[in-house]
Amino acid sequence: MTTLSIIVPVLNEADGIAPALAALAPLRQRGVEVIVADGGSTDGTIANATPLCDRVVSAPRGRAMQMNAGAAVAAGDTLLFLHADTALPDKAGELADELILTGLAKNGKKWGRFDVEITGRHPLLPMVAVLINLRSRLSGIATGDQAMFITREAFTAAGGFPEIPLMEDIEFSRRLKHVSPPLCLRARVRTSGRRWDTHGLWFTIFLMWRLRLSYFLGASPETLAQVYGYGRRKD
Repeated sequence: MTTLSIIVPVLNEADGIAPALAALAPLRQRGVEVIVADGGSTDGTIANATPLCDRVVSAPRGRAMQMNAGAAVAAGDTLLFLHADTALPDKAGELADELILTGLAKNGKKWGRFDVEITGRHPLLPMVAVLINLRSRLSGIATGDQAMFITREAFTAAGGFPEIPLMEDIEFSRRLKHVSPPLCLRARVRTSGRRWDTHGLWFTIFLMWRLRLSYFLGASPETLAQVYGYGRRKD
């Protein structure tokens, strides 16, 4: 029987981790494993997470290293990487584990992602989400906010997440495209718009496009992480 493990990378998410994990309780009741990969939280994240997941693992700070650490101990044949501020589909008939496992088996693909919707104050956030989903379909590139899922076989073949400080999801998608095309599920995950609300919609859009363009043109992830403000932000 194919099984699913959900890996949640966290850093100082004490306020939000309990409700995020509580939302996964129905999946745990169905046999889905939930692993929290902590990157050195200094608040109550670990204490709040421990009763609501199957395992907490510690790793060096950085989503790539945390997700790889979670994958290393996961028991599932398929791995789902879920940000703490992203919620899986919860509508009737849209059980995330069934969508993933049935979709991969039916289409013969090895990895994929969900469409995304963004919750936040700005009225244009729904349009931003539409454009993210369209770009992802056309490019075959997924981002962490879209809840990437991967068979264990494909994860190993692609070498796991590249342990770079930024763009790990983009680079991993590029590697996975050599294994199989992505399965693009139309069911939507809901991700927090706090980045856009905090820093402004147009500034954030410009910054993300600038970072991606610079990366594709050869800029180092370390340089881009400094531009992004890695180390100061939680998003």
